[in-house]
Amino acid sequence: MNISITNKVAIAVCWSFLAVGTFACQPDKLNPKPEILFSDKVVFSSPARIELQANNMYAYVKSGTFLGGRFQIYNDIRANDFINLRSNGVTGTGVWNHTLTETSQNDVINTWGAAYQAINQINVFLDGLDANASKFVAPVFPADYANKANNYRGEGRLLRALCYYSLLQLYARPYVDGNGSKPGLPLRLKGEVDDKNNDLARSSVGEVYTQILADLDFAEKNLPLNNGSAPLNVTRAHRNTAIALKTRVYLSMAKYDDVIREANKLVPATGPFVAPTGVPNALNASVAAVFAVPQETTESILSFPFTSQDQPGTQNQLAFYYLPQGGGGNGEYSLNSGPGGILSNPAWAAADARRTNFVLVSGTESYLKKYPTGAPNPYTDKAPVMRYAEVMLNLAEARARTTPGVDPQALLLLNAVRGRSNPAGVYTAAGLSSATGLIDAILLERRIEFLGEGIRNIDLMRLNATIPGKGSVSAVAPSDLLYVWPIPFTELATNKLMTRN
Repeated sequence: MNISITNKVAIAVCWSFLAVGTFACQPDKLNPKPEILFSDKVVFSSPARIELQANNMYAYVKSGTFLGGRFQIYNDIRANDFINLRSNGVTGTGVWNHTLTETSQNDVINTWGAAYQAINQINVFLDGLDANASKFVAPVFPADYANKANNYRGEGRLLRALCYYSLLQLYARPYVDGNGSKPGLPLRLKGEVDDKNNDLARSSVGEVYTQILADLDFAEKNLPLNNGSAPLNVTRAHRNTAIALKTRVYLSMAKYDDVIREANKLVPATGPFVAPTGVPNALNASVAAVFAVPQETTESILSFPFTSQDQPGTQNQLAFYYLPQGGGGNGEYSLNSGPGGILSNPAWAAADARRTNFVLVSGTESYLKKYPTGAPNPYTDKAPVMRYAEVMLNLAEARARTTPGVDPQALLLLNAVRGRSNPAGVYTAAGLSSATGLIDAILLERRIEFLGEGIRNIDLMRLNATIPGKGSVSAVAPSDLLYVWPIPFTELATNKLMTRN
């Protein structure tokens, strides 16, 4: 079989580039105009060509319309910590004010499409590894290449898990609403190179989470302990990446004992907090250093990189949204200083390093400057996915929810994160007084610590909590139809078994 490949893609030998039909709504991409022909018999014929395809998986997952920027932005602006200033439908106004419909192109349709394109790229690559395993022998391949192939399988399955997890946070009900019984997503696990398998019913939320965890368990067993350099340990998956993501997944399922089991693999009982095996992921002494270029401290467990030749794309960039006009961005969103907004919360002290380093006042507005490489420099900030600080707070919350009173280790972990930025603001057991007080403090700390990193909506959804109102936008209760995004009309039109939210 001959496969057509466009030469606009740097990975020009990648067979899987064509496999973009999994979400069934872009038939034009299934039959692109032939520019270069390669046989699918040769793209697994050398280690270099396989490495190019592995890179291609990451390229699709970090699409600017997905985890390269917009997913993180949408998950922050849905809540009440940002104020929309531009009323631009292209840059998330419908997300911010909860007016999305099945035909909302820039968010509902594009996010779904980008995620399922990435999933299919991954599936095609995994299928190809299995189909060509007999070729991985000397002299073309090293004698131990079977281990390397398993590393790639681990990367693929971790990325697939991340894609499905991300989709669940927007297009499906929280796990705690019905214990995973509500409609989830079409669970596509095989690569598609045509439109013959468009029709696929939704698996339940619980079934999708089961697959996510199966993928992450496989990844933990097969990923390398260390990728050999700081850039690769931040931008390519390793064993700790799988473990860290499992803590987030189990927290979203309210399976707190499982969060504790997984987090204990990475977080010692006492400080200094450094992962005992694999990459020495750790809480950095300075939160400012974590986001300073090149954003490659050991606190960053997974981030997606960009260069001047490989940028997130127009109106996808984090700095474009959050920096002011004249200050490197377009001033799309300012920080909410009104009632309920994080900027007016007294727990975020004026001397807090996250405030002094990451808040920029311009005119009458305050902006987030966590991402510094705005215009006229290229927008090349790494898009964050997972930090060690999150693993620590995941563990703290899980312990707080499973221990009567103020759990000492949970308090220690909370204060480690809070105290590095606000030493004067650490909590005492007496001051919190109860497990409820401790949990509330942890949730507030997560709002401050992960502002602009795409965690806020995830935290609200996993708790089945009301999305707070802001400005003239009303709150959205869990019972409201607007609580989860609609399924795109493109999927509904081409997948006969798909159902609406």
